[in-house]
Amino acid sequence: MLHDILSPSLFRKDHVFDELYPEHIQALSSMHWTPVDIAKKAGEFLAIPNTRVLDIGSGVGKFCLVAGFFYPETTFYGIEQRSELFTFAEIAREEIDLPNVNFTHGNLTELNFDDYDHFYFYNPFYENIEPDSRIDYAVKASFELYDRYSWFVYEMLDKKPPETRLVTFHATDSQVPPCYKLVSNSYSRFLKMWIRE
Repeated sequence: MLHDILSPSLFRKDHVFDELYPEHIQALSSMHWTPVDIAKKAGEFLAIPNTRVLDIGSGVGKFCLVAGFFYPETTFYGIEQRSELFTFAEIAREEIDLPNVNFTHGNLTELNFDDYDHFYFYNPFYENIEPDSRIDYAVKASFELYDRYSWFVYEMLDKKPPETRLVTFHATDSQVPPCYKLVSNSYSRFLKMWIRE
């Protein structure tokens, strides 16, 4: 763990930021946690002052913590069903001490999405259909759950008002309702920015 005074250098390189976490969590970073540069770019698009951004499947909280540092006038929330990952997110949040970042331990189907304005979606359901990408075996995985969660998010996004912003990273376009217009994917072909019309 880092015990140094908080420095912007913490938010420049993945290998530095990832030292906030134990080694076995660091080892998962390249496949499962949002890269620092992607978090900054996604955060820039989502960070409308005085709004609430939800990371759907926030893991160890990397997106929320990086975006929250660079965009303090926006509040970032994460929902994570694995208790271990939620705990590591909370420990990192306390160490960095960002008042505009909050994490919830639970299932996304338990949330009231009216409480959030904009959304970040780093395809958190993929491990349900690709066993080699599993983080661990702490939660059940199945094709049925992939379909259920994807449809749940699709319906939720479809009900949001115009001007709702969405960022997807490594997600399929079919998971996004057609009422969302793609406004940018120039930074990375895997990073897409949408606005509901």
